[in-house]
Formats: sequence, C-alpha cells, structure tokens
Amino acid sequence: MFLPVTLVVYLSLVKYGLIQASKVWLVLASLFFYGWPYPAHLYLLLSSVLLNFLMWSALLKLDSDVSTAKRRTVFVLGIVSNIALLGYFKYADFFIINVNHLFRAHYSLLDLVFPLAISFFTFNQIAYLTDTYRGKVGRTGFLNYSLFVTFFPYLLSGPIVRHAELMPQFESVQSRSVNYKNLSLGLFLLSIGLFKKVFIADEFAQWATAAFDTPMRLNFLLAWAASLAYTFQIYFDFSGYTDMAIGAALMFNIKLPINFNSPYKALDIQDFWRRWHITLSRFLRDYIYIPLGGNRVREGHLLMNLMITFLIGGIWHGAGWTFVFWGFLHGLATVIHRLWKMTNMKLPKVIAWVLTFGFVNVAWVFFRARTWGDAMRVLSGMFGLNGLTLPEEWSSKLTFLKGAILFSPWKRIMPESRDAYLWILCAFVACLLFKNSNQMTERFKPDWRLIIAAIGLVYSVLHMFRAQEFFYFNF
Repeated sequence: MFLPVTLVVYLSLVKYGLIQASKVWLVLASLFFYGWPYPAHLYLLLSSVLLNFLMWSALLKLDSDVSTAKRRTVFVLGIVSNIALLGYFKYADFFIINVNHLFRAHYSLLDLVFPLAISFFTFNQIAYLTDTYRGKVGRTGFLNYSLFVTFFPYLLSGPIVRHAELMPQFESVQSRSVNYKNLSLGLFLLSIGLFKKVFIADEFAQWATAAFDTPMRLNFLLAWAASLAYTFQIYFDFSGYTDMAIGAALMFNIKLPINFNSPYKALDIQDFWRRWHITLSRFLRDYIYIPLGGNRVREGHLLMNLMITFLIGGIWHGAGWTFVFWGFLHGLATVIHRLWKMTNMKLPKVIAWVLTFGFVNVAWVFFRARTWGDAMRVLSGMFGLNGLTLPEEWSSKLTFLKGAILFSPWKRIMPESRDAYLWILCAFVACLLFKNSNQMTERFKPDWRLIIAAIGLVYSVLHMFRAQEFFYFNF
C-alpha cells in the first residue's frame, strides 16, 4: 500500500501548487519507508544527513572569503567523517577479527547491526560534497538536501545519483503535473523488476544457496550449476531492483540514471563495467580513479590506479577478504585488458564473449562465498578436481567414456532439481537475445503490454511471501 498512497498524496499536492508540502511529504514518506523494518536506523540516517548538510553549508560559506587551504580542510573533514561512519558500522568487526588473528589478541567484537543502505547514502553524500567543493553545486535548503538523500526509490540500493541529475527535476514545471505516460511506463518497469525478483532471481537463489551454503563436495555439473545459478541470481535480483527503482521514481515524474545495460553481452571486462552497475562504475571513475591521476599519468602509475580503484570497489561491497579478492580479480583483468589493447590484436567475438563471461562467472564465486573454504569447494568442483560425474541417463549415449567417468543418478548429481539446467539455459537466452528493460522503454506505448504487466505485477505481489531479501541490501 505504500507506493499508491505516497503517489496519490504527492500528485495531489503538486496539482494544487503545494510544492514545498509535496517535498515534505516525500521526505517523511521516504523516512517511513526506510525506518519500517528497523526504526532505530533512522537515527543514523538523520544524523548522517544533518552532518553532511552542515559540512556542505560550511563549504559554501567558505567559497569566496576564505583561503583554499581552509576550504580543503572542511572538505577533507567531511569526507573523513563519512568514511568513518561507514567504516565503524560496516568494517569495525572485520578489523577486530583481523587484529585478533594477526596478533593473537582477544578483543571482543562489537556485533553491530548493519544499517540498511549505509553504503549507498554515504556514497551519494560523498559525491555531493565533492561536487560542491568543485563548484558544481549551488545553494539549496535543508529540505531539498534531505529529499536528495532520502528519496525512497533509490535510497536502499541505488542507483547512485548526483545532485545535478535529480534536484532540477523536482523544480521543473513538468514534474508538477500528472503524467499518464510516466505513470504507465513506471508501472511497466515496476512490474518487470518485481517479476525478475520474485520469479527468476529467487528461483536461482534456491540452487545457489543449496550448493554454496552446505558443506558437501560438489561434482562437476553441480558446481557449474551453482556458480551459474548465482551469476544469474545476482543479475536478475539487482537489475530487477533497479527496474523497480526507476519505475517507481518515474511515477513521480523523476527519471533516474540507467544502471544496467545487458552486462552479460560484454565482450571484454571494460565493456562489462560500462554495463554493470553503471552508476557505481561512474562514481569509482570520477571520485577515485580520476583524482588518483586517471589517464594523465604514466602507464605503470595508471595500471596501479586501476588496481586501487577496483580494490576499493571490492571492499565497498562487503567486509571480507573474499570481496577484496573479487575486486583484485577485476582489477587484474582490467590491467590485462589494457595491456592487451596495446597490442592492437582483436579476438573473435565468440571467444571474447566466452572469456569475459567465464571470468565474470568465476569471480562471482568469491563474491558469493561466505569463506575462502566455500569458494575453494565450489571452484574445485568447477575445475574437475572432485572428479567428473555425469547423469546415469547419459551412459547409453556415452559408452566410450565408461571407466573414465563416473555415471550417477540425477538426484545425486543435482540434489535440488534437474530443472536448474533448463533455467540456466533460459537465462542465457534471455540475457543474450532478448531486449533489456531500457530498450523496451524506448518505444513504449500504454497498450496491451501494460495490461499484461499489470497482471504480472498483481501476480508477483501475491507471491511475495516466498521472496527473499534483495541481495544488494547487504551492501
């Protein structure tokens, strides 16, 4: 009921010209949305908003009549404050665990409850402070700033937005009317996103969880099914959330930036990061990679900057060495890709795709695994170190392999369901051959497809009792 109630009240307020009241309503609704599962987290969000607003205000006051050194001091203080807040809640226990292990100490863990969305609203505000320091943000009030940070469609898991992309839209005349095209298109995207989550991502989650989280040896087929199941789970989970966020925002006449563009069609790792979580890639490029020197430095320094950027991207996702290693792998792949480009040689598209997708799939194993041991267990199966086992039903057609390969019943090879392989095949077809949601919206018309989408939305809502948490809520 939250979305329709919030939308009707907001559109009613803007229709009668109560613009400030509509903003107040959106802020209050967004705070309710955020605080519903864990009301105590509201204090952290509000404290972060207030602290950053004060830092931002100080930067603006120091703009014209104070030395550059003092402005830089305020700016650095603001960035450090945000990182400290994020570090305390997200990485304190990780730090304590490593100190205990390294020095054989016995410091007690803090066991802090991880606040929802802290990584996302912290990055949004770091970008806001940085743009202000660079002179790209003008004066605004506390209400507008609060709306920028808390707007509920992107608050929990992005996209990571910038002030210049969002706030002018709230001030424009076009946003102050009922736009039926935006309403229908928003409903269409919301329906697609929810369907991706409830019927596709959560189905893959069952198989991925069964394989990753159970202490069992994985045979070749089961290990590959597990890794591919997770590869498609995280894609449909996060792209589904993004579709829902963009669709919900569009109902309020707000256009959020595209965050996914068929990343599994990428032919190299650089292309992958131009398509996957686009707003995070943009943030890492503009606020980390370029300030480190970007492409303006010598080649060796440039390669080091790439690695640092991806290591930060890895640790941003989670407090664990598996996340750091995942970032390292992507940094290493990007470095190798850049060196390869210097040779001016090109791979055939099929081989380029296989190498790119294969690497991304293997790297996801470290992203998903809870421990190094879990990652090694899955990878051992994927690379045949646990032996190659094929279904008993195939033995009659592969008689020449008898004696070299073990044949077993399907239930032993794939304990959860043999349907996983069919789902994986369908996911490949959907990701590689179908139009993505961005392309669907280009020529969208509120015709019979909207009726089907509405039916799908209702059906998805009725089946949300089986839905799992959005995976990116963990970050």
